[in-house]
Amino acid sequence: MTSYPQVLENVRMSSKITPEQIQGFPEALQAAEEQLGKRGRILVRPSGTEPLIRVMAEGEDEKEISAIALELCDVIRRADRV
Repeated sequence: MTSYPQVLENVRMSSKITPEQIQGFPEALQAAEEQLGKRGRILVRPSGTEPLIRVMAEGEDEKEISAIALELCDVIRRADRV
């Protein structure tokens, strides 16, 4: 089994919500998954115990997955400011 670089980011929210509740996030996630294609994977989930959303990206190119994870986190952060 091949091991790829992995990036994990946590975004603290003002309240517990799911990623699907964030306006524009499903579209941003779909675009990121299409960009990555079969070269990696993205997992986004809320914490079960804290008001956090966890964004994990894994793939062949560490710079690419870092950029993808940070962009998704930015979408989440912008929604929490509204």
